[in-house]
Amino acid sequence: MLATRNAGKIAELNRILADVGGGVEIVGLESFPDAPDVPETGLTFADNALLKARAIAAWTGMPAVSDDSGLAVDALHGMPGVLSARWAGGHGDDAANLELLLGQLADTGERGAAFVCVAALALPDGGGEWTATGVLAGTLTRAPRGGNGFGYDPIFVPEGLSVTTAELAPSEKDAISHRGRAFRAIAPVIAARA
Repeated sequence: MLATRNAGKIAELNRILADVGGGVEIVGLESFPDAPDVPETGLTFADNALLKARAIAAWTGMPAVSDDSGLAVDALHGMPGVLSARWAGGHGDDAANLELLLGQLADTGERGAAFVCVAALALPDGGGEWTATGVLAGTLTRAPRGGNGFGYDPIFVPEGLSVTTAELAPSEKDAISHRGRAFRAIAPVIAARA
């Protein structure tokens, strides 16, 4: 069970788990339409990932995996961070978030940033919980490029590359992404306990 309604995250985690093995298939919250929306009230990515995983494990009685991720921009002292999905006000408005962030960086030459993800697994009834962190360092472009991915992918160029994560094929992005790194790190724990 993945504590999200984001189809992109569900597909990404299923691809990663298939590569790691273990025969576990992840389903998202769309399979549980009455599942609660868990507010992301934590101050860190780990706080939010654990809040969601714990709540969904308790509600479904099944092991639950969640993540919280975002973009930490050097010139903004690590922001938007845990506020990445709602940086422009509305949750998940990728176009508005990109426009606001690029506007905030227009007058600076500082383009360093990192995608950060914390993945969490929580077992029901307090049976245990685990986290894993993945980081992908890079720089930000001045305009969006590419049609793959979501969120800040169109403006993020990973270290050592000249293309944005939105210009990479899904399998290429999975191999290097912050979420891929966090999910690969926690996948063996999921496979052993799910």
